[in-house]
Amino acid sequence: MTKVILNGLEKRFGKVDVIRGVDLEIEDGEFVVFVGPSGCGKSTLLRMISGLEDITAGSLHIGDRLMNDVQAAKRGVAMVFQSYALYPHLTVRENIGFGLKVRKVPADERERRVAEATATLKLAALLDRYPRELSGGQRQRVAIGRAIVGNPEVFLFDEPLSNLDAELRVHMRSEIAALHKRLGNTMIYVTHDQIEAMTLADKIVVLRDGRIEQVGSPRELYSHPANVFVAQFIGSPKMNVIPAGSAGRAAEIANAGAHSVGMRPEHLSVASGEGLLRGKVLISEYTGASTLLHVELITGETCLVIHDRQALATGADVSLLIAPENLHFFDAGGRAISSQPRGAAIGK
Repeated sequence: MTKVILNGLEKRFGKVDVIRGVDLEIEDGEFVVFVGPSGCGKSTLLRMISGLEDITAGSLHIGDRLMNDVQAAKRGVAMVFQSYALYPHLTVRENIGFGLKVRKVPADERERRVAEATATLKLAALLDRYPRELSGGQRQRVAIGRAIVGNPEVFLFDEPLSNLDAELRVHMRSEIAALHKRLGNTMIYVTHDQIEAMTLADKIVVLRDGRIEQVGSPRELYSHPANVFVAQFIGSPKMNVIPAGSAGRAAEIANAGAHSVGMRPEHLSVASGEGLLRGKVLISEYTGASTLLHVELITGETCLVIHDRQALATGADVSLLIAPENLHFFDAGGRAISSQPRGAAIGK
C-alpha cells in the first residue's frame, strides 16, 4: 500500500514561510490534485514530496517509510515536469529508456519496459523519431513514458499540460485520466487550472498562502465550499458573492449571522416576473451553448448569469431568480455557514 502522509509539513526560504503546517493523507491509488493561485505553494509542496526540496519541519511518509532525509532517487517516485526535458539528440526509444540505462538495467529488461510503456501511451509507432519530429502532446507522452518505465510507487505531475494549446490540453487530460485507471498508481498532480482539477481528481486539495483551505472530492468542493475563497476558486465562471443586505429576498431566508450570500452563475436564471435580484444588463456574451450576462444590480454589485442562449440587449432591465438550495451563506470571516433546506425557486 503506497499511502502518502504529510504531518505538519513546513518549508521556509530564509525568513519566508512558504508551506505552513500542512497535514494531508493521500490513499493508495488516489488521484489527488493540488490547486490554487500562483504563489500558493503547490509546486513547492510537490517538490518536497519528490525530494527536490528539503523539509524544514514536519514529517513525510511514503508507504511505511519516513522520507524526510531520503534522496529523491530512492523515494520510489517519478516526476513529470511542465517542460518536457527531452534529450534532442536521442530518439523516443532512447529518451524513455535513458534512466534505466543510467541505472545499468540489462538491455533486454530495458527494452521490455520501454515496449510496455510505449504500448500504454500509444507511442510504439514513434520510437525512432526525435523530439523535434513530435507534437507537443507526443513529447509530453514521451516524458510520461520515461516516468512509467521506472515502475514508481507514486507519480508526481507538476503542471504537465501548461505548454499545450487548448485542444491538446483537453486531449491529454483524458489520456492522463485513462493512464491512472490502467496503472492504478497513486498520482499527485499540480495545476492552477481548476477545470483540470475538477475533471481529473478523486480528491482536490485547495491551497492558499502555503496552507490548505479545503480537501474534498470535486463535487464536495463545488457544492459545499468551506469559505468564500474556495467558493470562488472552484467553478467557472466564479461564484457571485454579494453582501447579504444587497441580496434582496435572499436576506429573508439567510441564516443568522450571514454576512454575504453566494450564487453560482449557472444557478441563476432570468425571471419572467419578479425575481430575487433586479438590475440592468451590462454585457451580453454569446458563446454558442449559452449566453453570459453581466448584470449590474440596483445595489451596485455586478453578477454574472449563464442563460440558455437567450439574447438580451445591453441596458435591458432583468429580474433574476435562484432556488434556495443553491444559495451559499458566509459569515463575516468568509467561512461557510449551513445552507437552507431545499425549496421552490425564489421569485416564482
